[in-house]
Parts: sequence; structure tokens; C-alpha cells
Amino acid sequence: MAQSSSPVSGVADRYAQSLFDLALEEGAVETVESELSAFQTLIDENADFRRLVVSPAFSSDDQLRAIDAIVKDVKPSELTGNFLRVVASNRRLFVLPGMIRRFAQIAADHRGEIQADVVSAYALNDEQRRELAETLGSYAGKTVTMRESVDPSILGGLIVKMGSRQIDTSLRTKLNSLKLALKEVG
Repeated sequence: MAQSSSPVSGVADRYAQSLFDLALEEGAVETVESELSAFQTLIDENADFRRLVVSPAFSSDDQLRAIDAIVKDVKPSELTGNFLRVVASNRRLFVLPGMIRRFAQIAADHRGEIQADVVSAYALNDEQRRELAETLGSYAGKTVTMRESVDPSILGGLIVKMGSRQIDTSLRTKLNSLKLALKEVG
């Protein structure tokens, strides 16, 4: 795995790996992953919580009190609750989204899964989804979980991103390539 030179991603990696090791030890990887996903949803959907996470204006005491109140209200597992408290008390809440993302990646790697981001011009039906997952799985040698999105501007075909690889079979890209080739000829 390539390491980023960003100090922030290094912090996210270390915290996520530590949490994963503890969760694995306790047999709670799925529970912690689910709870972290719920906290990511809270960050995405609640402007006040997002501000608490990303703003340097809050002291560590303010962040810890707020996280403690949220943990008491949401009642996650003890491991997840303690993790969030440690992150807040160490003034690392701004890295929490990266920690959550990295934890999910570590857990997926542990299960032998890989995430594929699939962009299509139209929503895939169940048969297309199954066939694509099987094809990508045989290509990657892992079980593929797909995160799908629809972008009508690609006109047709697919854009698939798995790890650092991207496969672009969109009609838009093919037309742009043809347009470029025709300019070179003329």
C-alpha cells in the first residue's frame, strides 16, 4: 500500500489501524464499522456536528464534552465511544472522516473485499449489477462491493474506479477521443 506524505492521512491511518486492531481482538469489527458509518452520516447530514468536527475554534474540552454527550445519547459500543472520546481529547476530530474511511478500507481488506465506484449513464438493473460485480471480482481477485452513481452526461458505458485503477468505457470519453483524432487528421 502506498503511503501518503500528508501528516493528516498518517494520523488517520494510525488511529484507524489501532481501532481496527482493538476491534479485531474483541470480535467487534462489524459493529465498530457500522457505528463509524453512522457517525459519518451524522457528519454529512448535521451542520452543527460537522462544524464541531472540522472547526479549530472549539477547545478540546468543548469537543470532549460535546462528543461525550453525543456518545451518551447515541449509545455506541464501549470501544467506539471510547475511541471518539480519545480522538476528541487529543484534538483530532478534524481527522475523524479520514479515520472512518481508513477503518472501512482496513476492514474490507481484512475480509478480502475491494470497493468499486461505478458511474453509469443509467441506473443498473439487478442482472447488470450482478454481472459487473462478478467480472470486477474475477479481475481483482477479491469480493467486490460497488458504490453506484448515475451521471447522464457520460451518455453510455461505465466509469469504474477500484483502488488506484480507473476503467473508462463511457461514450463521452470515446467521442472526445474521436473528436481529438479528427482534429489531428484535419
